[in-house]
Amino acid sequence: MRNLIAFDPHSEELTLFRETVRKFVKDEIMPHYGEWEKAQITPRELWNKFGEAGLLGVDVAENDGGIGAPFPFSTIIPEEIGRAGAAALATNVSIHSDIVIPYILHLGSEEQKSHWMPKMLTGEAVGAIAMTEPGAGSDLSAISTSAKEEGDDYIINGSKIFITNGQHADVIIVVAKTDPERGSKGVSLFLVDASLAGYSRGKNLDKMGLHAGDTSELFFDNVRLPKSALLGEKNCGFVHLMDELPRERLIIAIMGLGAADGAFEWTQEYVQERKAFGKQISDFQNTRFKLAEMKTDIELNRAFLNQCIGNYLNGTLDTATASMAKLAATELQGKVVDECLQLFGGYGYMTEYPISRAYVDARVQRIYGGSSEIMKEIIARSIVGR
Repeated sequence: MRNLIAFDPHSEELTLFRETVRKFVKDEIMPHYGEWEKAQITPRELWNKFGEAGLLGVDVAENDGGIGAPFPFSTIIPEEIGRAGAAALATNVSIHSDIVIPYILHLGSEEQKSHWMPKMLTGEAVGAIAMTEPGAGSDLSAISTSAKEEGDDYIINGSKIFITNGQHADVIIVVAKTDPERGSKGVSLFLVDASLAGYSRGKNLDKMGLHAGDTSELFFDNVRLPKSALLGEKNCGFVHLMDELPRERLIIAIMGLGAADGAFEWTQEYVQERKAFGKQISDFQNTRFKLAEMKTDIELNRAFLNQCIGNYLNGTLDTATASMAKLAATELQGKVVDECLQLFGGYGYMTEYPISRAYVDARVQRIYGGSSEIMKEIIARSIVGR
């Protein structure tokens, strides 16, 4: 019988690590984040600072060059960045550490891992994953980017859009069709070095929120790759993507909860300082009941996410349950930041207040990584089938 791994979210080790992450966020991110929002990008050297602090790929095993911390340590980083109100950076870091790195670790050859892993752990190389296209989102069978065999190489042609880390990326996992006749069963994954001829990136896209995060369109014009650049098995890209979805959606859910927690904390402080009609806003029953409802919803989601983290540790987190986590936490995030902004009144609409930024940043959480509608469909299929 398999021994289950116990998960204690309040262990001394996790608490100390959380304090370390909070200090890094306070010292290295938040003093500059407003400037980065205006510039609509974070400086490239910030990735090196993350690496120097040991905050990239923290759960990578020692034999792969990492420190081998358990998975819960990795969840704390995007949660705390999101809690501080730097949602764009939480997204960027999670793409690198919780999506790209695990793909390479789980599917990569020894050559691929030995080449990229040391650079990704230090921040020398930034990772991105390129799935979405101008005419294809969640439906991978509709992608048109192709990878055609030519001798000992593959030739990639096509374009991708809405790619997080697109401006800074040094290595991109590209989803391309290797057998167009087979639909989603003819899709493969490739590791593309951004220095290769024929690869280019478009401008940094102007978004509604997440302004400090670089999001780009990528172009592949006869990019020649050796066959050793294939990641995983040929024509198994869809299966590989499905295998990694539970972690991806769990991390998005954790970011959502962290952001909701941060918005709630700012609001809790504000309503006890701000007065209306000679009373603190916190003295009005509506305010007190709203806070009570939000706190209850946050703690219920936290309990479920802690259960999901434990399941992931034990290899039992399935796609449907991870989809429930993402659906619940990101919908909660949208609800909480909206109600918190309302309690800030007119000041909540001013961009100088972090709740304003949290409001626009929250909107995309219900779209990327699979929209709420897609999450509901996946959950429904697990209940009543197709």
